Amino acid sequence: MKNRKFAMTTATLPDWNALQPGDALPPLELPPIRRLDLALYCGASGDHNPIHVDIDFARSAGMPDVFAHGMLSAAWLARLLTHWVPQPAIRSLDLRFAAITQVGERIRCTGTVAEKFEHEGRRSVRLKLMTANHEGAARLSAEALVAWP
Repeated sequence: MKNRKFAMTTATLPDWNALQPGDALPPLELPPIRRLDLALYCGASGDHNPIHVDIDFARSAGMPDVFAHGMLSAAWLARLLTHWVPQPAIRSLDLRFAAITQVGERIRCTGTVAEKFEHEGRRSVRLKLMTANHEGAARLSAEALVAWP
């Protein structure tokens, strides 16, 4: 078996003085969600709820098809964040699930600087984050607090 190399993005904190409310984080664009992605996430997360991988089970629960785990969307927002700042700088991530993410949807993760302020003696930034499908419909919204040294 060949060795596989994975590219790691090492984020560095953006320049504090240059940051302004309204500044956008670089978006994260994801390919269409496949059933395989959901099955792989089941294994990675330990969430084997059949509603995410068994279409007959999903239909018996009144759903038209299987759908993505909510925490998979949360993981995408965490990836958006850690591509922008180092993980230790993240102080909190508060999530609100808005709608189900369906198989086949292309998800776009976005974020903006909502506020710069001092918090517990540290320079901090509050971010507004969101996942939306290819039609722009919100799937997950979040607020993150990031601290600067």
